[in-house]
Amino acid sequence: MSTTFTQDWDRLQAELAKAIVGHEDIIDGVLTSLFAGGHVLLEGVPGLGKTLLVRSLSQALSLEFSRIQFTPDLMPADVTGTTVVEEDENGRRFVFRPGPVFAQILLADEINRATPKTQSAMLEAMQERAVTVGGETRPLGPPFLVMATQNPIEQEGTYPLPEAQLDRFFYKLIVGYSSREELCEILERTTAAEHAEIQPVLDTDSILAHQRAVRSVSIPDGMRTSMASLVLATHPGREFAPPRIDRYVRLGASPRAGQALSLASKVSALRAGRNAVNVDDLRDVVIPAMRHRLVLNFEAQADGVSSDDLLRDILETVPLDQGVASTAS
Repeated sequence: MSTTFTQDWDRLQAELAKAIVGHEDIIDGVLTSLFAGGHVLLEGVPGLGKTLLVRSLSQALSLEFSRIQFTPDLMPADVTGTTVVEEDENGRRFVFRPGPVFAQILLADEINRATPKTQSAMLEAMQERAVTVGGETRPLGPPFLVMATQNPIEQEGTYPLPEAQLDRFFYKLIVGYSSREELCEILERTTAAEHAEIQPVLDTDSILAHQRAVRSVSIPDGMRTSMASLVLATHPGREFAPPRIDRYVRLGASPRAGQALSLASKVSALRAGRNAVNVDDLRDVVIPAMRHRLVLNFEAQADGVSSDDLLRDILETVPLDQGVASTAS
C-alpha cells in the first residue's frame, strides 16, 4: 500500500504543478491534510494562487467541488441550506434545499470576511461532518475537505476567526510570494494561448483507502510521548515550556494539536515508504500543525513575536527522541 500511496502522491503533485508554479511546501501541506482527513487554512495576500490551488485539487481528485464567497452579509442558511415550503397538487410540504456546504471539497474563500455567526455555521460541518437544519442532522459524504482562505492584512469588513474554529483546521499554511523565476513562469503560463488541462488522478474510493492506510501506520511509544510533550510545552508554566512561552502565550494548544501531529507524521512516514513514524516525520509537521493553535498575548504582538518563533523555541527545548529506537521500514 505504501508504494501505491507514494505513486498516487507523485501523480497528484505532477497534475497540480501544471497549474501551480512553485509553492511545493504548500502543495505538500494540502495533500497531507487531504490524506489525514483534515481541513486547511491558507493565509496569504490576494493574487497568490490560493483559489487556483483549491480548484486544481478538485479537478485532480474527481470530487464534487463547491465554493462559498464569504461576505459580511452572508447568513448561516446561505452555507448550510434551509427548509422551504413547496406547494403542489398534493398540498404543502417542507423541502430541504442543501447549501453549498454539501460538497466533498469546499472552498471557503476569504472566510474572515463573514460575521462570527456565519463562521459558526461551519463548526459542525468541519468537526462532525454533518449539518443540522430544522432539527434534522444530515451527514456530509466522505471525503469532506474544507479549504479556507484568508487575507492576513486587517481590512474593513474582516473578523478574526474564533479560536474554536481555528482549532478545527488541521493545518495552517502561509502562502508567500513567488521568486523571480517562478513569476516569469507564471506570466508565461497565464498569458499564453493555451492552458494545461488537469486530468483526474484519484477518486473517492482511492482517497478513502489511502486515509485508512495512513491510520494503520504505527507510532512508537517514545514518539507518542514526544508529541504529548510538544503540546504541553505550549502551555505557560508547564514542563518543557521555554521562557518565551511563559512570557508571550496566553493559551496553549489543545489535544487536537496532538491529533494533528500524530496523523501528519503518519502521512509523512507512509509517503517515505515506512510503516512507523520517526523523529524526522514529527519535526517536519510541528509548525503547520500548531501555529494557529497558540493564543498570544498583547506583549507578543508588541514585540513582533509570532507563533512560528515560539514553536521553534519548543523544538529546540523538547527532546523528540525519548526512548525511540530506529524505526523499521
